[in-house]
Amino acid sequence: MQQELNTGALDWPKEIYDILASYNVVQVPYVPDGGHAELIKRIHGDPKMRPVSLTTEEEGIALAAGAWLGGQRSALLMQSSGVGNCVNMMSLIKACRFPLLTLVTMRGEWGEFNPWQVPMGSKTQQAFEMMDIHVLRAETAEMVGDTVRAAARMAFEGGTAVAVLLSQRLIGAKVFVK
Repeated sequence: MQQELNTGALDWPKEIYDILASYNVVQVPYVPDGGHAELIKRIHGDPKMRPVSLTTEEEGIALAAGAWLGGQRSALLMQSSGVGNCVNMMSLIKACRFPLLTLVTMRGEWGEFNPWQVPMGSKTQQAFEMMDIHVLRAETAEMVGDTVRAAARMAFEGGTAVAVLLSQRLIGAKVFVK
């Protein structure tokens, strides 16, 4: 049986949802992820938002470009292990100069039991920075609202590509109980 050790006391997924709604985000591409599960559920319940389940994370970069070209805002949801899948596609962001807001649940950090998650988790920030994407990080539930709001402002008002890393300590380390 799988459980998560979650240390966040505040309803930070609702805070993120409220910020996305306040910025009129319409398209929300995502790869299904336990760390984003509550946020994804809220997005599915909002008729003004269009959740799009992806087969791979790099599809989300293309969808974000298409949303921007079509006059809509998007926010890409993914896990840190998917960032490595996107590096080549991230060149599209720089070449086409479109804004991007991505929210990334981290693995390979605090309390990680799976050694396969550690390499990408430890290099996620550097991968984004290598592709000229600004990185902000939320370590606690209290930091989420301000951090996501600042990132949304940078992306949607400043035209910048921004990734918010939601730490593993915030989302909870997965544990398996026998």
